[in-house]
Amino acid sequence: MEGLTTNISNSGNSKRKKHLMTERNPNDFYFIKILGQGSFSTVYLGKEVETGNEYAIKVVKKATIIREKKAKNIMREKDIMIMLTLRANDCPLITTLYSTFQDNKNVYFAMDYAKNGELFKYLQKLGCLDQKTTQFYSAEILLGLKFLHTNNVIHRDLKPENILLSNNWHVLLADFGSARILGDQDVINGNNNIKLEPEPVISDRSSFVGTAQYISPEVITGSCFGPETDYWALGAIIYQMVSGNAPFKAVNEYNTLKLIKTLSYDFPQGFPDTSQDIVKKLLVLKPSERLGSQETGGIEALQSHPFFDGIDWENLTKLTPPELKPYLPASAGEPAFYSDVYCNSTDISPGLNDAQMAKLICFNEFLQDWQNEQNDTTLERNEKYDNNVENVVDKPKINKKTLFARCEEEYDMMIQKQRLEHKYHRFVEDNLILKSGIIDKKKGLFARRRMFLLTEGPHLYYVDPQTMEFKGEIPWSKDIQTEAKNFKTFFVHTPNRTYYLFDPEKKAEEWCQAIEAVKAKYYG
Repeated sequence: MEGLTTNISNSGNSKRKKHLMTERNPNDFYFIKILGQGSFSTVYLGKEVETGNEYAIKVVKKATIIREKKAKNIMREKDIMIMLTLRANDCPLITTLYSTFQDNKNVYFAMDYAKNGELFKYLQKLGCLDQKTTQFYSAEILLGLKFLHTNNVIHRDLKPENILLSNNWHVLLADFGSARILGDQDVINGNNNIKLEPEPVISDRSSFVGTAQYISPEVITGSCFGPETDYWALGAIIYQMVSGNAPFKAVNEYNTLKLIKTLSYDFPQGFPDTSQDIVKKLLVLKPSERLGSQETGGIEALQSHPFFDGIDWENLTKLTPPELKPYLPASAGEPAFYSDVYCNSTDISPGLNDAQMAKLICFNEFLQDWQNEQNDTTLERNEKYDNNVENVVDKPKINKKTLFARCEEEYDMMIQKQRLEHKYHRFVEDNLILKSGIIDKKKGLFARRRMFLLTEGPHLYYVDPQTMEFKGEIPWSKDIQTEAKNFKTFFVHTPNRTYYLFDPEKKAEEWCQAIEAVKAKYYG
């Protein structure tokens, strides 16, 4: 496709210009793994053969470009990225382009590789961010938008999936496939007052690439758009970082769009006042009344909002970003909690020290307590279950029935009794329930009451006790960890997410011991 290979003639940053002008082909890179996939492209981790440098390489099939009539979009994306790359010395918060090239089948964009991935991944993993971290990343996003808008570029698809975290944990705004550049003819005065461009109407029932939760009302209705479009998305992202959920969330895109067009959202209890104020001023239906518009004082007024008090705008990108770690905000009379455990830790060391011994022995105590609760008086107990280390060292599991029973007959009686009497048995795939109880499952400032069911397998299911509907399962692995914060609150850490749980019966420690005990039995 003519014009899709990089060709730079204008002056700019000499080093970047040299890279962009150097002809490359797919054989210049090792393609290591898939980083992500979209409707029209796949992004790979690539390593340059000559230098060993790593890049994110976006690959778009030419057949797809032709079929979907995306040639103009691809050219626009390339032009925007080239322009921003050559001016990137002014702002390190933008993903830059290393090279574009093509072969008979595909078009390739080699770009910065952000090793720490998407902000979206951390919001999914952590639920929400604390105030300091939210403020820092919101400020960096805004600074990145300021650079874009100064260069007459409107992103138009700002969302957590398109906000990457660099090797040193700073923001990189990415994915300019939906961006628009407003040329010199669109600048109507020397104050960078950008002329608004009309956008084709999006049908309420049309299909979106990605998510509709951050799209602005003017893009939905086909009205004029400008920098204020990106400020709407910023408001939605701030809301999510603070609360744990996007402000506009429905069962499908159609209903999500209806919520956006009618500005239907609420603040959960515990949402800080200053954060509420900036979100309210950004999530405004009329763009001209949105904080950051020329009518409200421009981006300088947005930067001056009390939400950003204390931000050193001049040196922001030189500062060390706050640490991203599990955090549960204060709510329902409970204080805020930070985690002392990191999800990427295995929490196990070689050897058998006192801490590891205690973790193993706790399984024996849990098993005895649980078995004592079972109504198995008809079964003769031929041997006493000794409370010693030999019994808790994991043995090869030839027969699952004897993991939590002293013999197969005892297991058969317990599972049969459970089938007949336990109202939640139908949700646990015929696994033996070891512990159950009502738990509030929290995400940021939101909470859902669930019946949790710890079973053999191991499994940790949860069910809506009101509707008696199965809702999900906490995934098990050898890396699962628990962390009791007080009598009521405890965390369950998995490699991809931290679950924040609240036990109204004040038995958080018992839950932690039970989960760790089952983990020890299965994983040693």
